[in-house]
Amino acid sequence: MRKEYLYTPGPVAVPPEVLLKLAEPMYHHRSKRFQTVFSEVNEKLKQVFRTKNDIITFTASGTGAMEAAVVNFLSPGDKVITINGGKFGERWVGLAKAYGLAQHEVKITWGTAPDPEEIGKLLAADSSIKAVYTQLVETSTGTLYDVQALGAVVAKTPAIFVVDAISGMGADDLPVDAWQVDVCVVGSQKALMIPPGLSFMSVSEKAWAMAEKATLPKYYFDARKARKLLAKNDTPYTPAHTLIGALNVSLDMILKEGIEAVVARHARLAAAVRAGVAALNLPLYSKRPANALTAVETPGMDAEVIKKELDKDGILVAGGQDEAKGKIIRIAMMGYANEADVMIALAGLEQVLQRVGYAFTPGAGVAAAQASLLKG
Repeated sequence: MRKEYLYTPGPVAVPPEVLLKLAEPMYHHRSKRFQTVFSEVNEKLKQVFRTKNDIITFTASGTGAMEAAVVNFLSPGDKVITINGGKFGERWVGLAKAYGLAQHEVKITWGTAPDPEEIGKLLAADSSIKAVYTQLVETSTGTLYDVQALGAVVAKTPAIFVVDAISGMGADDLPVDAWQVDVCVVGSQKALMIPPGLSFMSVSEKAWAMAEKATLPKYYFDARKARKLLAKNDTPYTPAHTLIGALNVSLDMILKEGIEAVVARHARLAAAVRAGVAALNLPLYSKRPANALTAVETPGMDAEVIKKELDKDGILVAGGQDEAKGKIIRIAMMGYANEADVMIALAGLEQVLQRVGYAFTPGAGVAAAQASLLKG
């Protein structure tokens, strides 16, 4: 019998309450029933984002919201800064190229975070820059960026500050308004604990003012069109309304725990994972590790082999991408995760390490993680 434990950085395990909601009979989306649910979801999302701004919901993956965060606020030839420290920073770069923007690409070493002072200097040197695009968590490297410091820098300029928090929201701290984030994009299949298929974009008044002048082509991802119908608790096109109903349940779970407590839980679980792998003499890949996931180097071993061996045992983690492929595994304790999940993941990792001949003290990782958790 095979039993699976999902510790990838999305999709994540979905709580039973949410799965039961998804099993309910279908109903029509152009109805008062949907409008009531959508109204509830919109208010709850604001509490999770910690924003007073409108949040647009798209029936699309997180990349759809990223594209919306480009086309709704800019015009052809506009200047932007893109921060590229991994596969998802590369996505901002690719979107800027696709839409003919003049970009200053800030390339940073994988596993490191951008320097806010450097971004400030770039903005000071050119007042015509319209936007800065970055991540909260660079998922490919497990790295947390200093969004608070970056937001303070960008807020002093006419540019808008756009943050991909697809993996980070709900796992790492991000009070959108307090940290002066103008546009924040999030995906449904991470710490929000529902299946893939929805993405979200909060928009500040500073960004809406830019949207009024933006001329990049858009149709499905037209945020102004969506905002008009949002006022009526509706959407311009067919929504994934069953997912929105499921989200209503998962948001209740998050808000019952409290968003600050949810972030603290993620921090505690991530610290335990880091303590465990350190006790196994496995270094972290990131110089500034996130709560959402832990990227672990496997020196002297092919990380893809480790990943495949874990998979055989039903423990599903992610491998590295591009230059990190074969060098790291990525273990996420995201969303519907608790202390037992840390123990399962590390015990499974120890078992695999023994199978491949890696020298370590058996039980050391689990013991270190347990000690970390007992400290609180």
